[in-house]
Amino acid sequence: MYNDWFTIGPLTIHGYGVMIAVGILMAFFVGERMAKKTGMDPNHVDTLIIVCLLTGYLGSKITYVFTVWDQFLANPKAVLGADGWVVYGGILGGILGAWIYCRIKKISFFHYANLLFPSVALAQGFGRIGCFFAGCCYGKETHGALGITFTHSDYAPNNVKLIPTQLISSAGDFILFYILYKIYMDESTRDETMGWYLLLYSAGRFVIEFLRGDSARGFIGALSTSQFIGLFLIAAGIIVLIQVKKNGKAKKEAVL
Repeated sequence: MYNDWFTIGPLTIHGYGVMIAVGILMAFFVGERMAKKTGMDPNHVDTLIIVCLLTGYLGSKITYVFTVWDQFLANPKAVLGADGWVVYGGILGGILGAWIYCRIKKISFFHYANLLFPSVALAQGFGRIGCFFAGCCYGKETHGALGITFTHSDYAPNNVKLIPTQLISSAGDFILFYILYKIYMDESTRDETMGWYLLLYSAGRFVIEFLRGDSARGFIGALSTSQFIGLFLIAAGIIVLIQVKKNGKAKKEAVL
């Protein structure tokens, strides 16, 4: 809950940045190991992670701009320089970047997407711990025993007990990583990995949004921006799973 860990000269080490870095490094480590175990090319994995980070960053910032469009029109420089991001924008940007890379390299997008989504969930788990240190993405006020109180946050209201949505999200992401890892490492369900990520992550995020207390994340009607986007990704996940099941059934019938 203290984001400023220590200072070396003019450089301040922030807990948020450290957790993001740890998440990225773990994504590289796990992605490479999974690639080697399943006969995929680790070099493509490394490049894809870098591409997804860059396009995900752009997608996250662009989506944030749309959530504060009036503020952007009034002061574009301030909005672009603000610490504002939308995770779903990052996910969609990363998917688009991966698809473009796979098209250029003439490799299977779905094979590498299935491989990388466990690492995505793992990185998100560490990222949410970073959110906890910074105090962003905070929860609603609570009187429950599990509430947490910030005292030095630049984002969350200080000295008020809040629902620890960041830690709940982090725990959910780590559990999701374990589930996706098991799905991917089982050859019979490997092609379902992306579909399960889209479905399970989006469903979990839809629920956690009801506990969030930061109203600046944007709303579309009664739903937050993330809930609205999440509905489409839940549908996309279901479609992917149905299609994978159909393809698997067709292959079995062809063999018979």
